[in-house]
Formats: sequence, C-alpha cells, structure tokens
Amino acid sequence: MNLDLSHKTAIVCGSTQGIGKATAEELARQGAKIILIARNEEKLKEVMSQLDTSEGQVHEYLTADFSKADELEHKLADFLPGKTVHILINNTGGPAGGPANEADIDEFRIAFNMHLICNHILVGAVKDGMKSAGYGRIINIISTSVKQPLPNLGVSNTIRGAVANWSKTLANELGQFNITVNNVLPGATNTARLKQIIEAKAKKTGRSYDDILNEMSEASPMKRVAQPEEIANAVAFLASPAASYINGINVPVDGGRTKCL
Repeated sequence: MNLDLSHKTAIVCGSTQGIGKATAEELARQGAKIILIARNEEKLKEVMSQLDTSEGQVHEYLTADFSKADELEHKLADFLPGKTVHILINNTGGPAGGPANEADIDEFRIAFNMHLICNHILVGAVKDGMKSAGYGRIINIISTSVKQPLPNLGVSNTIRGAVANWSKTLANELGQFNITVNNVLPGATNTARLKQIIEAKAKKTGRSYDDILNEMSEASPMKRVAQPEEIANAVAFLASPAASYINGINVPVDGGRTKCL
C-alpha cells in the first residue's frame, strides 16, 4: 500500500492543537511538506519546529483568523503564488453549544463563514494547482452530526450538514481531475474542544467532569473516547495515493457510536 507523501505539500488548518496538530504531524511523518494555518503565531512556530523533516521538508505557516474570511482570502493570495498544494485539510473549531431554536441569527452567519465560506476560499486557492499536478486531496474534518444530529449542538449540526453537502458536490465536480473530496467525522475525541463541552455541561447540570466523560465513553461500543492521532490516521490514509479511488464519502471515526449506517 502506497502511503508515501514525499514531494507533496499539505495545508492543515487549525493545526496548533488537537486533531489538526496530530494530522500535521502524521502527514509530515509520511513525507509531506506542511503549511500550518491557525491564529496564534507562537503556537504555529512551536508546532512547525516539531514536525518531521526526514524527507528534507521545509515546513511553513500562515497566520489567519477564520472569523475574517476576506482577510484569509487576501493572505492566501499573497502567500500561495508559486506553490502547488496537493492536500488540503479543512479543520476549524466548532460553534458554541446550545439548542438551534434558541440560537441568534448571527451565530449561524458566523459559523457559516468560518466553516463553509473559508473552506470554499481555500479550495478556490488550491484547486488549479491540484489540477495541474494531477493529484488532489481535499479532506474536511467535520462531525458525526452530519449523519446523526447531536443534542444541544444546534448551530454546529446545521453548518456541518451544509459543509458535508458542499463537499459531496465538489467531489462530483472535481473527481475528473484526480482530485478527491472526502469528509472525516470524528466522534468524541480527547481535545481541548471536548474539554470545553464537558465543562460547560458540568456547569449547567451540576454533574462532575468525570461523570460526563464516562457517559460519553460508554456511548461508544469501544467504551472510550478517541485520541487525536486516531482521527489523524484516517485523514492521512485519505490523503495518500492508496486512497486514489475513494471520493465523496463520509468516514465516521467514532468507535461505532453513530447508530445509523
């Protein structure tokens, strides 16, 4: 099986922590040059210094705030000329929790811009290079909510579903250029985001952090939450030459928690 990503360049968004960081590390181990994108420059520098360079990769980073879509577009226009990006990992922290019927309209607008619009800007910036190279992998890290909406995540459920349908549409349009577009759907994963969700629920319900974490673990047939590296492994496979005929799918990485097929 060919998992080699030597001479490939990958953009990894949200790459200073959690799933994004683990994905950047795994792609670098497979030989890819990494372009990290996140808001915090100091954390970007720290992660970049830790990435594998055994294939002679010279990694880079770009600071960008996904709440400012126009700024992202301008920064990419300045940064990317002369570079061919073969792999794009769209990964952005999810919206705050709460019921959909209580959400403010601006919550939907902000989430739509941060997720779908910024994803689309990134695809627009790299797709021509992928076409010319004859190799493209666009992988969106979303959520199992696109298959089964999750309680108390109304805005996230809504926007994640939009991103999944956008992705499937792109897969149909770009497959002819040897560009695949797929979604990885993490379940509960040991990240800062999960910690925030548990802490918020504990505060609201009066239950302990450990009690809520145990409940989440029990919801999976594997009786635990995932580690970021386990999600990154699925992403890295889809980014590799071995996944050349896998296109337009959702891949839950949730230990079997999602009840539907």
